Amino acid sequence: MSRCQICGKQSNLISSRLGVCLQCIRENPEQALKITDKVHAESRETFGFPPKPPKNPNGISCGMCANNCKIGVSEKGFCGLVFNVNGRLVRKGGTPEKGILQWYYDPLPTNCVAWWFCPGCTGAGYPKYAYRRSAERGYSNLAVFYGACSIDCLYCQNWHYRNLAAKLEPVMSAKSLAAKANAHVSCICFFGGDPSVQMPHALKTSEIVLEKAREEKRIFRVCWETNGYWKKEFALRAAELSFISGGVIKFDLKTWDENLNKALSGVSNVPTLRSFKMIGEKFFKKRSDLPTLTASTLLIPGYVDAEEARNLASFIAKVDPRIPYTLLAFYPQYVMTDLPTTSRELAIKCRDAAEEYLENVRIGNIQLLSP
Repeated sequence: MSRCQICGKQSNLISSRLGVCLQCIRENPEQALKITDKVHAESRETFGFPPKPPKNPNGISCGMCANNCKIGVSEKGFCGLVFNVNGRLVRKGGTPEKGILQWYYDPLPTNCVAWWFCPGCTGAGYPKYAYRRSAERGYSNLAVFYGACSIDCLYCQNWHYRNLAAKLEPVMSAKSLAAKANAHVSCICFFGGDPSVQMPHALKTSEIVLEKAREEKRIFRVCWETNGYWKKEFALRAAELSFISGGVIKFDLKTWDENLNKALSGVSNVPTLRSFKMIGEKFFKKRSDLPTLTASTLLIPGYVDAEEARNLASFIAKVDPRIPYTLLAFYPQYVMTDLPTTSRELAIKCRDAAEEYLENVRIGNIQLLSP
């Protein structure tokens, strides 16, 4: 049992590491965010990252992602990859020549968020976008794990990306990464961390591989798992590449409540929702039989409840009610290690709430659900 530092309420669904309950975040956000901001600052200091996206009035605008950091002399950007050195921005990752990342071959079918409708796992879109009418066994996804991020989730399931950003290694060029996409690779997925802070590298990699695939007359899909903190021009180009190749853009919609997003992830959710809406309106209806766009939400016990799922589903439905929505079970990680896994009861409540608005809702990684 943990106690909220504001209202004193006790519950095993209050994270002592976060320090505040959901009700206080919603009803007393000014006080709650003062507490959670300190938690973010302390966790980021461990890796040498600034506590918030810098907004130095005399700084230089980075312009890589939706944070649009203004970086002062001798400061670094929120992602940890961009530095102001004597009044000049120096990018130590994210350029076509330098990507901070790890990669591996992930045999298909994989545990992708879009596993229940994507070509690689189901054969959807055969024969234009898939080699087989069912799962593409014998082929692999080129999984690209980027070592930096544009937000700061205290429950991050892939929190170790921070070690890559802190060390600024390993480094790999887009050309070298593209060369890993051999004839047994039918798709690439950029995740992390998040691709949003290294988009020139990701886009260049995609373009090189797609050009080679066209020359060799083979299928190759470009996919993304992202928090949506994209710069507009990068978001549209990423969506275009997924659309033409049969790939899927997988948006992680963290929360609906903006203050809850700030408490859990350190930043506003407005850029995420804006990017999702823009891509959905421009691309979804053009290929609704094989969705270009999907969304997922991690069901964090005590914080992401049926109200969040209902509001997010309503938002998605206004773009298109056919957009697939996956509700994912939580496993304690990173800072918020003192919460239980998602209960079956919570998952079902959230699914039922989402189905009030959406036609295609699934509960994912059910093996993590507690009774």
